[in-house]
Amino acid sequence: MRRIAVMTSGGDSPGMNAAVRAVVRAGVASGLKVYGIRHAYEGLINGEFKRMGPRDVSGILGRGGTILHTARCQEFYEPLGQKAGLTELQTAGINGLVVIGGDGSLEGALALHKKGFPVIGLPGSIDNDIWGTNTSIGVDTALNTILNALDALRDTAASHNRAFLVETMGRQCGYLALMGGILGGAELILIPEVDTGLEEVAQAIDEAYAEGKNHALIVIAEGANLKTTEISKYLEEHPTPYEVRITILGHLQRGGRPTAFDRLLATRMGVRAVEGLLAGESGVMIGLDGRTLTPVPLEEVTGKSRQADLDYFEMAKVLS
Repeated sequence: MRRIAVMTSGGDSPGMNAAVRAVVRAGVASGLKVYGIRHAYEGLINGEFKRMGPRDVSGILGRGGTILHTARCQEFYEPLGQKAGLTELQTAGINGLVVIGGDGSLEGALALHKKGFPVIGLPGSIDNDIWGTNTSIGVDTALNTILNALDALRDTAASHNRAFLVETMGRQCGYLALMGGILGGAELILIPEVDTGLEEVAQAIDEAYAEGKNHALIVIAEGANLKTTEISKYLEEHPTPYEVRITILGHLQRGGRPTAFDRLLATRMGVRAVEGLLAGESGVMIGLDGRTLTPVPLEEVTGKSRQADLDYFEMAKVLS
């Protein structure tokens, strides 16, 4: 193996740059030529390869987003798109690929592996919904962003006797809302894994007031069965003791400087991916099992999705 490439794909997550840096520097240190692929699978199909050395990744360890840029590519879901990408890799003389991204990105990696091309995936998704790893690159940073927002919102909520409906990301997995709600002291948490009634939301706010609290925080994952606007409308029709305000955190959760944990995780995973390619591994994702990095078959990873731990959900009800 003489040449490898690295790409970031799907939604960006803090720590992706740290992973790219690790792949580039570990690859060069092992005597490889390393190429970055811009704009993910779209860039792969279009042959957007750039030779990268240690200086090209200098200063990116603490930067959010991804210097390689990212995109979603419907064309690569089709055999013709996959064949076109494979042809570009072969034409460029590249012998191995590291794909950093979420479930859809790892499906693309699996498709290349099935066509006989050496590829290793790294989990990059703030939702923490990727099977086969305790946590993914970017999760810790996103969670800390949510906590900072909840702490700030509590200050203003308490000053004005308000209830805040705070929406986090998480269409299918409620991890961010659940952990953010627990650590941010929310009165109620809504996640996709558990249905909640409108009456329960109103009751949680009323109980907070009855206990003498001067504010209430309700944390809602975007994929919960009740939408934030739906809850707000219901509370307008069934007034609570507090004024109600909505805060949608949105893409704030994707950006920002990665935490120490995410930098270390991404760095370890990037180095391990290079080691794996050199050892002949392919068709696996590097997952975190406890403190150990473990290769997990991509066929297992892409066939399942990780859910929020409902033991934490029960604990949240006790602590609210």
